[in-house]
Amino acid sequence: MTIALYCVLAAGLMPFLWTGVAKVRGPRYNNFNVRLWQGKLEGAAQRAHATHLNSFEAFPLFAAAVIVAQITGAEQARVDMLALGFIGLRVLYGILYLADKATLRSLVWMAALICNVMIFIAGK
Repeated sequence: MTIALYCVLAAGLMPFLWTGVAKVRGPRYNNFNVRLWQGKLEGAAQRAHATHLNSFEAFPLFAAAVIVAQITGAEQARVDMLALGFIGLRVLYGILYLADKATLRSLVWMAALICNVMIFIAGK
């Protein structure tokens, strides 16, 4: 297994990190009506939930990029570094979202997207 493939696993699990934050920071969690509970979140808990949803949105392109890079024979060390960069940026994105730093968060989001594109085109 490559580092990049472990990063795919980490990215696939990342939404659950942020929903955990929403559950801890929000009002008492209601497992009987989760969607209603999520709709009533405010402040940092709501932003954690938004990060949770955005993590699901970011995952498919990242996973596809890593797979395409591996299939096309990209230099593994480069793909691994970019994948680690993506994971680091996505964690930073979530932290900035929780801190309500919208402009910086958007810049970090763009940097993570650029990592995806660079992974995708890294093949030979």
